[in-house]
Amino acid sequence: MKSVVARRTFPLMLGVVLAGAVQPGLAAESGNWIVRGRAIHVTPNDRSSEVTTLAGSGVGVGDDTTAELDITYMLRPNWGLELILGTTHHDLTGKGTIANLNKIGDTALLPPTLTLQYHFAPQAKVRPYAGIGVNYSKFYNEKSTNSLDTALGGPTSIDLDDSWGLAAQAGVDLGLKNDWFVNFDLKYVNIETQGTLVTGATTRTVDVDINPWIFGIGIGKRF
Repeated sequence: MKSVVARRTFPLMLGVVLAGAVQPGLAAESGNWIVRGRAIHVTPNDRSSEVTTLAGSGVGVGDDTTAELDITYMLRPNWGLELILGTTHHDLTGKGTIANLNKIGDTALLPPTLTLQYHFAPQAKVRPYAGIGVNYSKFYNEKSTNSLDTALGGPTSIDLDDSWGLAAQAGVDLGLKNDWFVNFDLKYVNIETQGTLVTGATTRTVDVDINPWIFGIGIGKRF
């Protein structure tokens, strides 16, 4: 029920915000695109429920450092719509009564995010912005480790449900020459998933909130 409501609610909320941003007013500047390439560090603010049948257990999600590509179209001089693209890889670790298993699995995550940004000083050398939007997270290549397989009594498959969530963003572009700039960016993304672990005829589940902070630094250009 929770995931169904989220899928209906978050895109609707973003649509309402976008509708307000494109009401008649100042016209968008022609050809006003911004492209950024960033190195990002993803730090989950994670927590989980118990893995069913394993009292006192829990699951942790590891950090990752990777590359990110961001493309912004300026709807109006102060309003931009940014698509954030990248993929991350995270180790899954045991907590509580299964902490001695250490790494119990890993997963790749594709989290495209769309944010509506307000640019406070789009023509200045120092150009701060803030944004809010929606994230869709798709998990793939989930794998268990030998330590988990041994503890649960056999080969175990892991499946993590996809997630819809809100995203918030703040950053600043520092102008260089010829429309190039240095960028610093901070995002917080709401990612909640349910994991299903299947070992033979036994199925276990665990709810995991990842909710990462994402710190980025990069370079970009306005077109």
